[in-house]
Amino acid sequence: MLQTLLIGLAQGSSYALIALGYTMVYGVLGMINFAHGEIFTLGAYAGILALAGGTAMGITTAHPLAALVLAGGIAVLVCAAHSVAVERIAYRPLRKAHALAPLISAIGMSIFLQNYLQMTQGTDNKVFPHAVRAVFEGAPMMGGALSRVQAVILAASLSCMLALHLLITRTKAGRAMRAVSQDPAMAALCGVDVDRTISGTFALGSALAAAGGVLVALNYGSAQPYMGYQVGLKAFTAAVLGGIGSVPGAMLGGLLLGVIEALGSAFLPVPEYKDALAFLVLLAVLLVKPSGLMGEKAAVKV
Repeated sequence: MLQTLLIGLAQGSSYALIALGYTMVYGVLGMINFAHGEIFTLGAYAGILALAGGTAMGITTAHPLAALVLAGGIAVLVCAAHSVAVERIAYRPLRKAHALAPLISAIGMSIFLQNYLQMTQGTDNKVFPHAVRAVFEGAPMMGGALSRVQAVILAASLSCMLALHLLITRTKAGRAMRAVSQDPAMAALCGVDVDRTISGTFALGSALAAAGGVLVALNYGSAQPYMGYQVGLKAFTAAVLGGIGSVPGAMLGGLLLGVIEALGSAFLPVPEYKDALAFLVLLAVLLVKPSGLMGEKAAVKV
């Protein structure tokens, strides 16, 4: 049972990283960035390509851990740049439009990014360099409950979530994000650059998605153009489960969803039913508490 719970937490932590991007954008703009799953995929591709470049220069083989950290940093920068461009092109012109307009734009951007990846990288799976994965092979960790890769994913994800919490609650940029979330007009009157803050929110959320993409590709050993669709859908489910717009809720929802899937795989007669089980739990929570586990009922401004 302990092993199942730890595996669920490791899987759920990757969902939580992506769910944070959904909930941050919704909290600031009140819209769902359905292209976020494709940003996750882009991060996985960027990390693998950076490691491939390092292999050609002999860096990955000689210093695999340093190469992995450097590749993760490159993936973060690539995804942040793409996300800021997406916000500027697809969302900023539609901030005051009808609610359906940015939703349709987000779906269109998701399709565009999927095809963009296929046109530039092809449809074949990109294999994660073995020199890096080999570092994490060997004896399991935490008393044999987790593989080394799963332990790294859990530790890295929790570290990223802690860093995000500190940034939002303890820094000037975090205060600006919270101010824009509550009242953009008043925040602007108080000297907050609303456009820059929103772009920064997109960039920060995409950075977490990039980290998640690299870690998931490390775990499974490859990446493919449509991997972000299913993972993005589950991350969105996690954000809604925890309370869309709530950062702690996204963390809790992601971890809880991972544990539910792990328990479903272990105890259901057909392991593939775990996906249905996760959505049934979401449905039950929304029927009892529509705002999610940690969401708050929004007050209507008059």
